[in-house]
Amino acid sequence: MTPTHHAVEVEDLPRLRQLLDDGAAVEDADEHGMTLLHHAVDVEGDGALQSGGPLHVDVTAFLLARGANPDAVDRDGRTPLDYARANGHWLAVELLAAWSRAGRPG
Repeated sequence: MTPTHHAVEVEDLPRLRQLLDDGAAVEDADEHGMTLLHHAVDVEGDGALQSGGPLHVDVTAFLLARGANPDAVDRDGRTPLDYARANGHWLAVELLAAWSRAGRPG
């Protein structure tokens, strides 16, 4: 697991920010083609399911703000929005759908 994926996995936003500021790629993909954005949506949704806690989109929103591609596909052709829908992460569904409707800023 790359340092950026690890930061996403443990939801360490200050570390993720530093890694991106130091030149890490926001589109870093793992061996399955999961980008950081795919990973963030998966971690946030799965964490809420496992803990029973509230959903949040902190890492997802940060990565979108940093230019992550919401239309990126993994090896199976799934987008971050597909991940959000599959695990019931309705908050990420709303954010990613709105982001797609508005077009990528920048």
